[in-house]
Amino acid sequence: MFRSISSIKGVEHPAAGYRKIFETVEELNEPLPTEVTGVLPSWLSGSLLRMGPGLFEVGAEPFHHLFDGQALIHKFDLREGHVTYHRRYIRSDAYVRAMAEKRVVITEFGTAAYPDPCKNIFSRFFTYFQGIEVTDNCLVNIYPIGEDFYAVTETNFITKVDPDSLETLKKVDLCDYLSVNGVTAHPHTDADGSVYNIGNCFGKNMSLAYNIIKIPPPQKDGSDPLKRSEVVVQLPSSERFKPSYVHSFGMTENHFVFVEQPVKINLLKFLSSWSLRGTNYMDCFESNEYIGTWFHVATRDPAAYLSSHKFRTSAFNVFHHINAYEDQGFIVVDLCTWKGSDFVYNYLYLANMRAEWDKVKESAMRAPQPEVRRYVLPLDIYRVEQGKNLVSLSYTTATAVLRSDGTVWLEPEVLFSGPRQAFEFPQINYSRCSGKNYRYVYGLGLNHFIPDRIVKLNVRTKDTRLWQEEDSYPSEPLFIPTPEAIDEDDGVLLSIVVKPGAERPSFLLVLDARQMTELARASVNTIIPVTLHGTYKPRTP
Repeated sequence: MFRSISSIKGVEHPAAGYRKIFETVEELNEPLPTEVTGVLPSWLSGSLLRMGPGLFEVGAEPFHHLFDGQALIHKFDLREGHVTYHRRYIRSDAYVRAMAEKRVVITEFGTAAYPDPCKNIFSRFFTYFQGIEVTDNCLVNIYPIGEDFYAVTETNFITKVDPDSLETLKKVDLCDYLSVNGVTAHPHTDADGSVYNIGNCFGKNMSLAYNIIKIPPPQKDGSDPLKRSEVVVQLPSSERFKPSYVHSFGMTENHFVFVEQPVKINLLKFLSSWSLRGTNYMDCFESNEYIGTWFHVATRDPAAYLSSHKFRTSAFNVFHHINAYEDQGFIVVDLCTWKGSDFVYNYLYLANMRAEWDKVKESAMRAPQPEVRRYVLPLDIYRVEQGKNLVSLSYTTATAVLRSDGTVWLEPEVLFSGPRQAFEFPQINYSRCSGKNYRYVYGLGLNHFIPDRIVKLNVRTKDTRLWQEEDSYPSEPLFIPTPEAIDEDDGVLLSIVVKPGAERPSFLLVLDARQMTELARASVNTIIPVTLHGTYKPRTP
């Protein structure tokens, strides 16, 4: 049903059914049939591929953070009105060795690995000082590079998988091809199949910087596109040894946009902590509210950093860019933000997520307040008057003011805001609207961090429509356009929903993206744990 932005209020979850999406499951030996109700669009034929954690403890050792569980790949396969569900664990080194030793072997985001207690004291001593291995637990996303599909996290390791059988094929170290310490799980893909991404690296004089990289489209000779990867442009870090945490970035037709947030990785602590018992990635983050947030801009062709454009605003967390586009000499950047510098991931420990409902709300009340924001960056900052708003776009209240120190101070327009009601995991009609002016974005509604609705936001009017069902916990909605569609929102949304009390407790939900009404669901007799991100692989004729 249609609702205005102000009418979206959180529902209560006193039964705490959401706990089920944070429980360990077994992989499947073969796909399971589903029970389809409603009518699937005849043109919808392909596979929904999703990544997320599936193993939340190894033996007696638990994982502590939402981003620690071992990677599980899921597939809903749609073919001629029939749907099956399959899942398998990624055979990463982290998973294989954990299964063999029945303990956490490689340190994850919020869980430290300890030396084997069966080793003698001398072996354990040397293990401490050999350093902790970087995890290859690729639980965050899956996307194509060339003709292949890769499960990814945010380190330098990605994992090639078979999108049909879900078999793990090959571990790939991006450092073999590029100068990066790791890349985000949210690349951009051009119409020709070129893949762009960003990651931190060591720049001049051993200071930190950020490299935007390009992986070319599929090669005519059938060679691996990764072998032709290149660094496109390098952006500076505002602090020499403290790069910002980066989860995504913006790309328009002619520019790259990188938001340098005040959540920092303390590099010295990171390097020294390799030899300290009990240290994990989360221990190396720190926040600095006073430095605020910086927007960096680079041109795409020719690739060059716009060092004279110093855009700054107050502190916020950002994990997901919605879209960015150019209009009349401005770059419009839409983001899912969290106010302040307090790191949102501090509130995503499993102890918080699995707590009683009142405790979940209490924890979320201490966390930053979420908002969908629009920032506008003027490209022409020369010969302008200080203290004057430079934004002349008639459809936004966002401002940009040149200051005496040469920086341009940005204030946003708020597109969506509700008390502890986040609009996150945004998706647009990517093939049509990425890098272009657009109207609609779809997102997962987080109620005190618990996913309980799917929301459609009109970024021009700020109107919203939503899908919500009692005691049901959806995942990120993926937009699939109708073939030869005319309208931007002509298509369907696909989301995996868990309804713990149902006879078949999980289902693939298919929504009409225009009206946010249900077209069909494919229910399966198994619980599906939380998934983070994914992709849709259409079936080729």
